[in-house]
Amino acid sequence: MTMRRSIRTARGSGRLAVIAVPFGWLLLSFLLPFLIVMKISLSEMDTVAVKDLLTFTDGIPKLTLKFSNYALLLHDDLYLLTYLASLKYAAVTTVLCLAIGYPFAYFMARARASVQPALLMLVMLPFWTSFLLRVYAWKGLLAEHGWVADLIGATGLDRLLVALDLIPAQGQLMNTPFSLVLGMTYTYLPFMILPLYANLAKMDLRLLEAASDLGASAWVAFWKVTVPLSRAGIVAGSMLVFIPCVGEYVVPELLGGPQTQMIGRTLWDEFFSNNDWPMAASVAVVMVLLIIVPLAVFNKYQVEGAEVGR
Repeated sequence: MTMRRSIRTARGSGRLAVIAVPFGWLLLSFLLPFLIVMKISLSEMDTVAVKDLLTFTDGIPKLTLKFSNYALLLHDDLYLLTYLASLKYAAVTTVLCLAIGYPFAYFMARARASVQPALLMLVMLPFWTSFLLRVYAWKGLLAEHGWVADLIGATGLDRLLVALDLIPAQGQLMNTPFSLVLGMTYTYLPFMILPLYANLAKMDLRLLEAASDLGASAWVAFWKVTVPLSRAGIVAGSMLVFIPCVGEYVVPELLGGPQTQMIGRTLWDEFFSNNDWPMAASVAVVMVLLIIVPLAVFNKYQVEGAEVGR
């Protein structure tokens, strides 16, 4: 009896340790920094430092909370427009990554088992080069006389881009919505392909054979069987692309322009140009709150996918 009790106690301690380690990591790496940023957002800016929320006057504690920064976010068009622009460009990038990445992932999952590792390595190959260098490379490719710019001009695609209001005039590809979305799509495409491939590779192909036996065409079987079964991979890839795109700073700074300013650039300006840390912290808090919703959706589908896998 005593031995059984000891075994149960050991199992309970092990389970607690397994759960406590990731929760402790989340506490130190996310919750604690987030609370510090929230504290700064509710503070006032002194000349070069942030004032404390809790002060003592004649031994009496006084708590001073400043909510005017959050009120300004709701009334100033600059912040509203940059938030909306960030969500818009992140959504467009996610849709493009899904449209391009799904065929790639499907082809990889249906390729011979001996070829799949090589295809997977090709998808991850860009990670072997600095992210900053890859974005800088696009500046040269899209600049005047860059071979991508010359190719777009030779095919007449720039006329279509002008008609869609993605570039201001023919030959002006840099610092436009087109260059921004192209750069973000290129950067985050592997994050869409990898979860889709992982999901499609473990799909039971006997379900497609059953659909074919029941008279479904290949296209119908794809829409009725493959796409629904890959829903968890679609959601995972979409969240892995959408969430970092919302707060992206490097790509908009190097490939975007004044008309494509996103919240990451606004955050940088408040921190380092205006030296207004409380305002910058308020912008960051609202951005994190905007991201929590898709994170909750991602977590929901992760749990559902794990249950289906069982």
